[in-house]
Amino acid sequence: MTRYGIEKLLSFNKYLVDDEEKHISIKKEICAGCRTKPCIPACPAGLYVLKDGEMVIDPAGCLECGTCRVVCPCPGAIDWNYPRGGFGISYRYG
Repeated sequence: MTRYGIEKLLSFNKYLVDDEEKHISIKKEICAGCRTKPCIPACPAGLYVLKDGEMVIDPAGCLECGTCRVVCPCPGAIDWNYPRGGFGISYRYG
């Protein structure tokens, strides 16, 4: 039996991105005040990154797990809703 790593398993998923209504966004001014930034290591898809000292997120690879909302210590920093019907992730393996 072949064991796949997380990168390979994530590559099987299919994402249909809604460019009109993003299902997740952040308030950068709130994120800037967060010292610990637990969303960076907690996000299983690795969507949260610091770029030039500013928090950046690409919702295109979101697994819709909600981990970021659970670990975020700053109320109102993450605006997360389920994608509109027909958009989001389709799990294709596992």
